[in-house]
Amino acid sequence: MKNRKYIFVVGGVMSGVGKGVTTSAVGAILKARGFHVTALKIDPYINVDAGTMNPTEHGEVFVLDSGLETDQDMGNYERFLNVTLPSENYMTTGSVYESVIHKERDLKYKGKCVEVVPHIPLEVIERIEKASEKAKADISIIEIGGTVGEYQNILFLEAARMMRIKHPDDVLIIMVSYLPIPSKIGEMKTKPTQYAVRTLNGAGIQPDFIIARSETFLDQRRKEKIAMFCNIPERDVISAPDIDSIYEVPINFERDDLSRLILKKLGLKYDKTDLSGWYDLVEKIKHPKGTARIGIVGKYFGTGDFVLSDAYISVIEAVKHAAYHNHVKPKIDWISSETYEKNPEKLEELRGYDGIVIPGGFGSRGIEGKILAIEFLRKNKIPFLGLCYGMQLAVIEYARNVLDLKDANTTEVDRKTGNPVIDIMPEQKKNLEDGNYGATMRLGAYSAVLQKGSIANKAYRATKISERHRHRWEVNPEYIQRLEKAGLVFSGKSPDGKLMEITELPTSIHPFFVSTQFHPELKTNPLKGHPLFNEFIKAGQKLKK
Repeated sequence: MKNRKYIFVVGGVMSGVGKGVTTSAVGAILKARGFHVTALKIDPYINVDAGTMNPTEHGEVFVLDSGLETDQDMGNYERFLNVTLPSENYMTTGSVYESVIHKERDLKYKGKCVEVVPHIPLEVIERIEKASEKAKADISIIEIGGTVGEYQNILFLEAARMMRIKHPDDVLIIMVSYLPIPSKIGEMKTKPTQYAVRTLNGAGIQPDFIIARSETFLDQRRKEKIAMFCNIPERDVISAPDIDSIYEVPINFERDDLSRLILKKLGLKYDKTDLSGWYDLVEKIKHPKGTARIGIVGKYFGTGDFVLSDAYISVIEAVKHAAYHNHVKPKIDWISSETYEKNPEKLEELRGYDGIVIPGGFGSRGIEGKILAIEFLRKNKIPFLGLCYGMQLAVIEYARNVLDLKDANTTEVDRKTGNPVIDIMPEQKKNLEDGNYGATMRLGAYSAVLQKGSIANKAYRATKISERHRHRWEVNPEYIQRLEKAGLVFSGKSPDGKLMEITELPTSIHPFFVSTQFHPELKTNPLKGHPLFNEFIKAGQKLKK
């Protein structure tokens, strides 16, 4: 059996330097060489999965087909590699410890004294090898969350060290490190990266490559210093300056011949690369034929004095992909739904957009502002795309203002509402009563049957689709007939016809008024976009003309 290859990606100096994008881009350039690549994420959280993490602190929760709730970087991997990743490709500190404890209780260690070292790193290694084997991958790229020097990820670094000893010719380490340019000094500084490498050395690991992240390109002098003081050849120091689009990263890496250097160190023979799809994409990004001004009306933007767009990262990327697909430049604005609750007159600003997205969420905060926005978009024929909670609120708005059920609501917000047009699934009621919130929703991929001739049917060019879900509440079956009679079209339903998956208004009434119970943004792709987002952008451009 051939030796599988492993590449670990670690971060130095600070968080947010782009480990996830680096992992994804490295995977893309190796795939372009003809190799079968898979990617894994190790999160240093005690949380068993990402489902209970606050999006304003941690960012978006990405859901796999299997239903596992994961870190947003899994989305980057899927988008760059154009693959569907299984649950085996994601782990947290919590899930690893949980597994080891269960094994100990089940006597899987045959009476041994189970210790943090080596049993936790060995569990990590076992999971990595199983994921690689399941994917039948030539190369597996493993991103270790956090920053070198933190206590939380030291056991994962230990796993990487142990794997390298076990497979010295099959394991590489890439460090993504930040080189600051202090404004008062005006010079790029390498010292933080030097310390980061020495800290990594202290864990018994020497990096094979250093991806040098900075505002500008790495000059020769800085490259020489990093090579000298970090004990690495100059050619293995790769410049990664700030760029306008993350989709240029694979091309930038290849300018430094990174895929060839990696494959040479791994002892793999390689073919010519084919990055034509990425070059075409970058051409569309750099030379658009117009613009698409899109507003995202959400409630997870605030984090202190900053705006955390990561809470909606897949939505943002889906809008971008669809804009590129339509040869236009996306201009995205974040709009807090709470603004419209305080100042309804500000709804007039929505007229200035080519389309509005209302994404998912939970809880009562800001939802009345979203409902006001949906009403304004419906009445003024502004393209609207609602996602998950966005669809539920669209149904509530329609029930209130078209069926005249003024107290229509979701039981998520008002358990005693007289008209629960959105209600909890029966099997979920006990979970809520017992306080079980983690991984208890309708999660992962489910099929939907599309109504022929509908907007959704034409967009997908299919009558049956599979999309990912993350929710507990559904459209109440008792109200469906009344809503349909009043003109709301349920163009997508579960195969048994019981669950409503897509709502829309006919194009004779509205240019684009579509909402989905699922999250289409979780299956978007930069090279082709997503059918519904593509149609959404197209409708806005058609109106503009």
